[in-house]
Amino acid sequence: MPNSTASRPRTPHPLPTTIWFPDADEPNVAPIPGAVLPAWALDKARTEFVGRPSHRPAPLLKIAIRDTAPGMDASIPSTPLAAATDEEASGPAILLAELHPDALPAPDDNLSPVGSEMPGSLEDGWPGFFHRAHRLLPTDAFLLLATRQRRDSGHLTDPLGALIASARTAGFRYLQHIVIVYGHPAGDRLVPALPADTSRGVAHCDLIALSAITHA
Repeated sequence: MPNSTASRPRTPHPLPTTIWFPDADEPNVAPIPGAVLPAWALDKARTEFVGRPSHRPAPLLKIAIRDTAPGMDASIPSTPLAAATDEEASGPAILLAELHPDALPAPDDNLSPVGSEMPGSLEDGWPGFFHRAHRLLPTDAFLLLATRQRRDSGHLTDPLGALIASARTAGFRYLQHIVIVYGHPAGDRLVPALPADTSRGVAHCDLIALSAITHA
């Protein structure tokens, strides 16, 4: 109503896609074998994404998801990265889930962006994972999802749409898409430093930032 004095609720808008490049003197541009996110990007997420004072690193639990078969939770390798002191660890927690491209369904599986209709292994594993993550994470925590495309018979498999839809169904809010570049910019071109297990033509990984929607 034009004359209404009631305040309107503010609708949050997702941040635009951001591109992260390594520092010019970064010697290890690519991730270690079997990983998706390079170490420099992991450090950047802990210090810059959360926005803690004085760039103190936020506590982070990194899990590596290499398949989505039943019982996946029991076989997920995890690496806790905690701050040095209890005072530094008082900020928001981060759960980083790395989805290796080998865990993605084949292109002919007709990957659907609707969580309840996702075929094959994603239907069994990812919706359940997101629901459990939503229950376990503190209200001020972030869920970061790192993955990259895979090429099969000339076709790229891109899981982002289906994963974001599944996360939203479980109660997460999509915040931002960050592109992590495997290479150094040199003038108007990119000098790639690709991991051995990347698909042809894939010179980056994707980092999706999510937060849990909670209700009073």
